[in-house]
Amino acid sequence: MPSALDLRIDAITAALITDGGPAALRQISYYGGSVPMVAAAPASLGGYFQQFCTAHGATEFLVSGEERLSFGQVYEAAHAVALALAGEWGVKPGDRIGIAMRNAPSWIVLYMGVLMAGGCATLLNGWWQGQELAAGIDSVEATLVLADEQRAARLADAGYAGSAQIVTLDISKNINDAIAPILAKTPANALPEVTGDDLATILFTSGSTGQSKGAFSNHLQVVQGTYSYIVQTMMLLQIAVQDGLITGTPPQPCMLLSVPLFHVTGEVPMMLVSFALGRKIVMMPKWDVVEAFRLIEKEKVTSFTGVPLMSFELMTHPDRAKYDLSSLQSLAAGGAPRPLEHVKRLTEEMPNSPPAIGYGLTETNGVGCGNVSTNYQEKPTSTGRASAPLVEVAILDDAGKPVPQGSRGEVCIRSVAVFSGYWNNPKASADCMTEDGFFRSGDIGYLDADGYLFIVDRKKDIIIRGGENISCQEVEAALYEHPAVAEACVFGLPEERLGEVVGGVVSLRPGHSLSSEDIIAFVKPRLPSYAAPHRLWIEGGLLPRLGTEKLDKVGLRKKYQAEWAKESGPAG
Repeated sequence: MPSALDLRIDAITAALITDGGPAALRQISYYGGSVPMVAAAPASLGGYFQQFCTAHGATEFLVSGEERLSFGQVYEAAHAVALALAGEWGVKPGDRIGIAMRNAPSWIVLYMGVLMAGGCATLLNGWWQGQELAAGIDSVEATLVLADEQRAARLADAGYAGSAQIVTLDISKNINDAIAPILAKTPANALPEVTGDDLATILFTSGSTGQSKGAFSNHLQVVQGTYSYIVQTMMLLQIAVQDGLITGTPPQPCMLLSVPLFHVTGEVPMMLVSFALGRKIVMMPKWDVVEAFRLIEKEKVTSFTGVPLMSFELMTHPDRAKYDLSSLQSLAAGGAPRPLEHVKRLTEEMPNSPPAIGYGLTETNGVGCGNVSTNYQEKPTSTGRASAPLVEVAILDDAGKPVPQGSRGEVCIRSVAVFSGYWNNPKASADCMTEDGFFRSGDIGYLDADGYLFIVDRKKDIIIRGGENISCQEVEAALYEHPAVAEACVFGLPEERLGEVVGGVVSLRPGHSLSSEDIIAFVKPRLPSYAAPHRLWIEGGLLPRLGTEKLDKVGLRKKYQAEWAKESGPAG
């Protein structure tokens, strides 16, 4: 049966989306049928920025160190960037413009400016090494890359010689000085008209092939994904008002930004939604739990979203009681499941900021399911119901047909916010979609009788370490670069803080003798820092095989996960 909270959520959502309501719907054509969209949403991200930056004007928006910027100041800087890009920089509609930098006000201003100029904001993974950055840039044929000094140095060290122009910006400076190199060229007289069908963003996702794919979306898809979250927020605010948790004029919402903006979680539910909510964003260049405590207290942070590891550290750190965290109203997480014990402890130890969890993907512009408040406490192993009114979740078999209710199958999502495809990869684009427009997530799960989604396994050969997707094949490829490695098998090892860490086993070529530490040291420079093996075993002779002569990955994973459990003890 639906919970009492579910009934309230459904009733409030129905009122929001009814004709004349603030989130009234209309239908849009989609894969031979139709799906709902929020009718009042702006057609483009540029229009979205203008609408809400104008509405919030002098309200504080970005806090980064000593720099504090209002919505109006951020929009003014972004508009100047857009005019410069559309002017002498020569950015044309649809041009892929890379952003390669850590979180900073400049990142958001440049993202806005690229989109307002008609370009495609291409969000390069800031943790990539030089060769990976170069491959990402070239894979989408970017014409211009806006990089901070660290990322630019990585490209230079890798000998990047592609066709993209690299512009290095000192993002440690205040916003006007940081973007000065962009503004040094003659601006255009006007900006191009951008529609919902125009290319907006490319985000990179790592799949089972080990090769990063550029997932591209148009303005309509990104805007509607943003509005999916806005409707959810409006619904939760209404519940808070009904329960007397909000009376009078509430304080400005404030979010601590602790995840990278090049991830869909940082981009959509955290950054883009903040425009509509008038929400202040407090930036953390690097995660540090004590610094998070300090900023929560100083800036009166009301909401926190991060990978489960982060809220776990907030809960368990011995200095927690030294700080006033009473402003916190929610501790949301995504990117990986929370252990059941974490949910219980967060609920008990931090009752004023109840935990919540969401499930979405890069390809869905972050939308999917959500589990909040008492629903999360009652079903802590579920990622929740599909986010109404724009998202539909189905469990399908390999032929794309629904499985019986309660049976396991592939988790699939249909929504106006689902992306357009993978750049220059029509086969992968076709393979991930059903004929009627469901995106195949690669995750295995089931829906219970109340429509709650439970993720039980992954089709994709990936490890989720602290919310970061790591391709097993990518790590294996790095191991095979060592001349002494004959065979390699990589898998996840359970770990309390991070969820999983990278483990693996290798066999060596005859005549070679190396330690696991030697091999780990060899592959570290070849991988993002988070993808390096945490534990590596070496087997004598060939690794075990199946009848097909393929490596017995399942058997190896079970064997060494058991070894890991013995090594780690009860807390492992």
